[in-house]
Amino acid sequence: MSAAEMRGPGPELLVAIRKSFSANRAADQSFLLDVEFSVAPGFTILFGPSGSGKTTLLDCIAGLRRADSGRIAIAGDLLFDANTAANLPAHRRRVGYLLQSLALFPHMTVEQNVQYGLHGLAKQERERRSQEILESFRIAALSRRRPAELSGGERQRVALARTLVLRPRALLLDEPLTALDSKVKSQIVDDLRAWNENQRIPILYVTHQREEAFALGGRVLAMNSGKIVAQGSAHDVLQRPALETVAQLTGFENVLVCSFVAAHPEQGTMTCRAAESHVELEIPLSRIDQSRPLRVGIRAGDILLASAAPQGLSARNILPGTLVNLRQQDVMLQAIVDCGVKLEVHITPAARDALQLQEGSQVWLVVKTYSCQVWQGSGQNSG
Repeated sequence: MSAAEMRGPGPELLVAIRKSFSANRAADQSFLLDVEFSVAPGFTILFGPSGSGKTTLLDCIAGLRRADSGRIAIAGDLLFDANTAANLPAHRRRVGYLLQSLALFPHMTVEQNVQYGLHGLAKQERERRSQEILESFRIAALSRRRPAELSGGERQRVALARTLVLRPRALLLDEPLTALDSKVKSQIVDDLRAWNENQRIPILYVTHQREEAFALGGRVLAMNSGKIVAQGSAHDVLQRPALETVAQLTGFENVLVCSFVAAHPEQGTMTCRAAESHVELEIPLSRIDQSRPLRVGIRAGDILLASAAPQGLSARNILPGTLVNLRQQDVMLQAIVDCGVKLEVHITPAARDALQLQEGSQVWLVVKTYSCQVWQGSGQNSG
């Protein structure tokens, strides 16, 4: 049995709150945050678009905003309970909170920044705890430097060390690594994960980037319009979402309204036709009401593009079309192809050059059957 197992499961963060506030005073629009969930020790990813209520939720957990109703607890200790009027101030909650703006003190050294919250301890204990956390995050050699002398990744490590040296019972991270490249981000997350192997506290990590959620692993809470709309593994929530609303959050750029044509049970597939077009797609066999419209979602990155008619492929959907728009989008290109319906496809600049693509080019799209996600009715996955 490992040391972590001998210590037991660790504290759990429980949140069940409601809070309403004005989202747009000029338009007199109100917003309701209404959530109930738990966060076990380790990483839980809070995923959702800007404006979905993620930061407001973290503010309420940290004690920077007061919820209207409900309760928040860690390991059975109440941080907030509207029924009993319990509301611990932020400095007594022992909840670490790290935002994108790191707010390091520019005139202090790394060591002084990390020790700032330990002023109530004896000097020897301050030094011991700060040295321990500096070593955990590989910045002990930087202890005499000031923030202006550090790289972006090093400043992030200092901010984490300053938060964690206080030994919080839970950690809230509001997109703290967004500005870093993937290699540096991965290294910092690995060190945080290693630190938490011993501490075993709940870590609620906010992101709106699908790739980051997959890289972090753990449980995912998908949030939209103030509510948790899905939860589970990254694969279940983000790769094969059961709700169309979640699919739209997680990068299904193409959502087609279709009608049922035929079922092929022996092949595990069925055929549908896109509305107001001749385009037919073979999609996974699903339990649907055949008399009603269904929706088919396809990620732009899951579609292959060819400059000549493909042959000898296992993919069942090969659609001829015309490239009607091609534009740069970050490090890749967004291609819009009209094949009876317009579909968005993502390609690299190298692929564009190799295929000699330009607007007006005749192209073929290749879509695997199981790259298609199917919804019907309220958005629940029918498969």
